[in-house]
Amino acid sequence: MSTLDTTAIAQAWLDKFASVFGAGNASGAPALFLEKSYWRDLLALSWTFRTLHGPEAITHYISQSDGLSALKLLGEPIFEEISEPFTWIRAKFEFETPVARGQGIVRLKKHPGNGEWLALTLYTGVEELKGHEEKLGAARSRSPGHDLLQGRPNWQTLRDEVLTYATRDPEVIIIGAGQAGLSVAARLSQLNVDTLIVERNARVGDNWRNRYDTLALHDPVWIDHLPYVPLPDTWPVYAPKDKVGDYLESYAKILDLNVWTSTNVADMSYDEASSQWTVTLQRADGTRKILRPKHIILSTSISGEPNIPVITGSESFRGTVIHSSKYKNGQEFSQKQVAVVGTGNSAIDVAQDLQEHGANVTLIQRSPTFVISLTAAFQVYYTGIYDGTGPSTDDADQIGFSIPKPVAEKLHMSLMSTAKKIDTPLHEDLQKAGFKVDLKPDEGGVFYRYFGRRGGYFIDTGCAKLIIEGKIKVQRHNGIERFEEDGLVFDDGTKLEADAVILATGFHGITYTAEKLLGAEVVARAGEVWGFDDEGEINGIWKRTGHPGLWFHSGSLGMCRFYSKRLALQIKANLLGLNKVATL
Repeated sequence: MSTLDTTAIAQAWLDKFASVFGAGNASGAPALFLEKSYWRDLLALSWTFRTLHGPEAITHYISQSDGLSALKLLGEPIFEEISEPFTWIRAKFEFETPVARGQGIVRLKKHPGNGEWLALTLYTGVEELKGHEEKLGAARSRSPGHDLLQGRPNWQTLRDEVLTYATRDPEVIIIGAGQAGLSVAARLSQLNVDTLIVERNARVGDNWRNRYDTLALHDPVWIDHLPYVPLPDTWPVYAPKDKVGDYLESYAKILDLNVWTSTNVADMSYDEASSQWTVTLQRADGTRKILRPKHIILSTSISGEPNIPVITGSESFRGTVIHSSKYKNGQEFSQKQVAVVGTGNSAIDVAQDLQEHGANVTLIQRSPTFVISLTAAFQVYYTGIYDGTGPSTDDADQIGFSIPKPVAEKLHMSLMSTAKKIDTPLHEDLQKAGFKVDLKPDEGGVFYRYFGRRGGYFIDTGCAKLIIEGKIKVQRHNGIERFEEDGLVFDDGTKLEADAVILATGFHGITYTAEKLLGAEVVARAGEVWGFDDEGEINGIWKRTGHPGLWFHSGSLGMCRFYSKRLALQIKANLLGLNKVATL
């Protein structure tokens, strides 16, 4: 393959693709795509997220759109060989629509019959709106650095005034100042959209600081920053949670984001006639403020409020019962018998910390758990793309998010076979120790368990060794029947004596929080959030919902970095009246 003229092949395909955008030309599209091909489009031909499956659907999509123009290759296409059958020519290009500029990625494979290079996957995504480009680089503002010389108020005075919202309403209110809320606020700020973030904690970043002491990121530093403010080269590969909290707080200050901390939402309602919300906010000083934004973004985390099961007899238990969200460290549990209910990431981290503080720990496992070592996770997910040696972060994001779910799922299954080879000794030793490992070949590892179930896995950073050595015990049960004063009785009649029980039983989804804030009727109108739709796109998040002016934004730091731009562009387009047409 080293003799391939990848540029000539990609240019020939792009020229043919450009020709299908015109009156009656869409009929030429099927000849450019493999029978099992996919087009992932983020806002370019419709103001939503779509994944089209196969030449027929792609042809219909093109015929119903305004089309793309000014298509041009960017850089040199490469022949990429991940593993069979994941080999292709990957080419990046730019394009325009009547109102926007964007970039795309096509992956070309040789047709097994006629030898033509055809598209297996196509990605198109809007990057900026014409006339509303981000003020970056040479386009950045030159004020207010020297405004004092002209007798104007200094920067801090202006910031204080802006933050009061004394004489104006924000166009957007974001609920939650975690990575999701901050990232989309930063994007909106660059689009000149007046945005206020409200956060119930006392400081930005407290949603990280308030977690258990040993919490650290499982993603490496090269993927874990937000837009415009990369992490310094001095940071550790896996950042501890307090550093993440401080980064988020600094991020809000560096980018002049408008944030009200110690603020709760007292009431919200939507007026159809005026297309705006009425939001009543309760401030820390006891005052209430009523604001009327056009848009609300709920950024309270996909895994929001603790899921605490109701267990018969809990009031009779003489020990301590807490959810893992309230766990800080194992100091108070030294020399005690502690049951940790669950075997996901939080449960494993808590169990390891308890053992290291001298507790006698038993993990309660109900279902088999997918296990991947930190070493294997880094090798299969991040090496060559988010490891400090690969492409720029923006390019890496596009490469990863451009792969439609049907292909990405199969690719991840292939990657997981590599990971399992690395982790086979670990898995075998865990099974011998009584820990049931989920080895299903038809699930694509961590990412698809996260998207589908929001759990069911743990990334091992050392606890597996403690389980294998018997320093942390494992009991498998289908459920807890009841508490007794000195322990737990399980559905099979067995009993575990305990001084404390940590419920690592997960969290409710974002719609649980939404219902508390907005009511069941509004949430039902918005539609399902999280999980996959029929095309392979995530339901209800980062894109228009069924309720006008209501948006959901969440995910990891890397996901928030990428999707925050797409969400902000949709809101800006809505405020400009550009995306009021029906979506395709």
